[in-house]
Amino acid sequence: MKYPCLVPKRLCKTEISLEFDREGLNEYGEPLDSVRYSGQCNYQDKAKTVLTAEKKLVEINGSALFPGDICPNLPVLSGGSAEIFGVNRRILQGTKARNPDGTVNYTEVLLI
Repeated sequence: MKYPCLVPKRLCKTEISLEFDREGLNEYGEPLDSVRYSGQCNYQDKAKTVLTAEKKLVEINGSALFPGDICPNLPVLSGGSAEIFGVNRRILQGTKARNPDGTVNYTEVLLI
């Protein structure tokens, strides 16, 4: 059975470059090379104001949605960095939303 894609490719218009950190070490004890992805996504961002003792601080959070699995060789998407609209952001969390048969329907990356 073919499942419908919940993030259609025609809605992905924003250019983004991602760099995912990989966990583990190679045979020389060095960290594994990061995995890079460049493409288009459906990007939504939001801002919230946090009041601190000294001043107020504006936090910007965003989510990037991609159709399918953007990084099939990584089972779990964890930290890394992203460049979107010319600004470098940090990857907070990555989610691979799966269909009932185990295939990946879409990938979501949360940025801060």
